[in-house]
Amino acid sequence: MKDIEQYLRENAPETPDEGQFLIETNARLDSVEGIKETVDGEHRRWRKVLVITLVAGLVLGCLLTLLAVFCPVQTDASTFTKTIEALKGGKEVLMGFVACCAIGLGILSMTKKREAF
Repeated sequence: MKDIEQYLRENAPETPDEGQFLIETNARLDSVEGIKETVDGEHRRWRKVLVITLVAGLVLGCLLTLLAVFCPVQTDASTFTKTIEALKGGKEVLMGFVACCAIGLGILSMTKKREAF
């Protein structure tokens, strides 16, 4: 900010009232600094949310993996085969539902991204 003031003083732009011009310029520079601080604050919040989400996902994934290892579900082959056969008939519907959920989540996250916390 000092460099701009020095540049303006050295080049002496032609204005009707130099004092008023510098006051207005400083006010505009201060408002730009305020916007920059706000944007930097939003970036810090997004980074915090990203780190918290990453840690929560890792912890939850580890806990569920440990649960699956130490408490396996006992199934027989006929139950597994019936489940596979049931999924074969409706896999298009299931995949369509998963795709719609993914698209909806993507749209929701993009609209929420613009909102402040």
